Amino acid sequence: MLSVSGARGIVGKSMTPEVARKFSEAFASHIRGSLLSTARPRLVIGRDGRGSGAELAEAVAAGVCESGFDVIDLGVVSTPTVALMIGHLGAIGGIVLTASHNPIEWNGLKTLNAEGLALTSTEADQVIARFRGPLPVASTPRGSRALRDEGDQVHVDRVLANIDIQSIRSRRFHVALDSVNGGGARSGKMLLEALGCELLHLNGECTGTFAHTPEPIEANLGQLANAVGNARSIAIGFAQDPDADRLALVDERGRFIGEEYTLVLGATRLLQRHGRGDLATNLSTSRMIDDVVAQFPSSQVIRTAVGEANVVAGIRECGGIGGGEGNGGLIWPEICWVRDSLSAMALVLELMAHDGRPLSQIIAGIRPYAMIKRKLDLVGLGGQGAMADAFNKVRKEFTRRTDVKMNETDGIRIDFPEGWVHLRASNTEPIIRLIAEATDRTRAEALCEACARAAGFA
Repeated sequence: MLSVSGARGIVGKSMTPEVARKFSEAFASHIRGSLLSTARPRLVIGRDGRGSGAELAEAVAAGVCESGFDVIDLGVVSTPTVALMIGHLGAIGGIVLTASHNPIEWNGLKTLNAEGLALTSTEADQVIARFRGPLPVASTPRGSRALRDEGDQVHVDRVLANIDIQSIRSRRFHVALDSVNGGGARSGKMLLEALGCELLHLNGECTGTFAHTPEPIEANLGQLANAVGNARSIAIGFAQDPDADRLALVDERGRFIGEEYTLVLGATRLLQRHGRGDLATNLSTSRMIDDVVAQFPSSQVIRTAVGEANVVAGIRECGGIGGGEGNGGLIWPEICWVRDSLSAMALVLELMAHDGRPLSQIIAGIRPYAMIKRKLDLVGLGGQGAMADAFNKVRKEFTRRTDVKMNETDGIRIDFPEGWVHLRASNTEPIIRLIAEATDRTRAEALCEACARAAGFA
């Protein structure tokens, strides 16, 4: 998988040390073309804790050094830690060895620019083109590699400097954190303890494997839900994904409340702090964020294509106070320009501290929607070539209606009076994503079925 999200593949098959090295060299070559200074550039790397990461990191470091860059290796850290350390260390970019929420047999490379931002689609296409072609031989001396271990502390300190520490500490929250043995385990523990929380830390050791399927969705978080529900004293449960850029929540009763609420709650607190502000999110994110923003006059939500880089571009274009994606990914520019579970945990705790109500009651005050998320095998349906025909069929079917709006920024999203449906090819897996949201599950299911039939997938 080569996309705006970087490179991902099955370890030992489509993702090998050779592939990782060449992709890192392609990225280094891309950066080299934009450098104005002749000084030796530095590039930061980190990995999410998968057992395959160490060998791939060796290959990446070798490729980057061979390209004439010095490498600063942070070891096992979160993606947002790598992002903010780029600026902290004066580096020219970064590479994270991660496949995010994908299962353990996957790994990949996520590339970041000098500002700690994911590459734009145009930049990603340029790197991919270099990767697919012959790479130029570096004409500069080989770079060096240095190991640094302060990344987690720098990240935590950045969050603490921007949060209301005392209000959170005064509540002495008892919290649970499931780090799925990933890159956010150490920094997550450090942050929560610094905020005065009593912590029950599940799967907090970097073992090279995951305690459960890593995507932070309800089906995979039974251990966390049971731990919170049985304790009866825990105020909230947090669940990170392997590279700790996404966060899911469990309320004090042990009820999974959905990854869509992470952005909603974090954005609520940002809007409370500022009194107003613009936010950016993608086309597949719940309407709950629109409802929240409507409570703060002269604020607005900017909708973008799916992908962190696209959302960041939206935030920057509108001068927004934040944003993110409905997969549990909050972006708080004061901390860094990528999704960040530490930022999300801190803002949600600050919201709870200032609100005073249990999380379940805060959630009860937010108008709920029913969302259906389906994955369809792209290869079995004809591959990428089938998507254009599917979009044409959907467009033809629904343009007959006068009560709908269509957005083709990313695949095709159709807004109906009762809800919306979004059909697109995934950036990170060989699948088609079909997402629908409505005021109740029956209507959401109906929208899903109608879109699938129109596309020829049902």
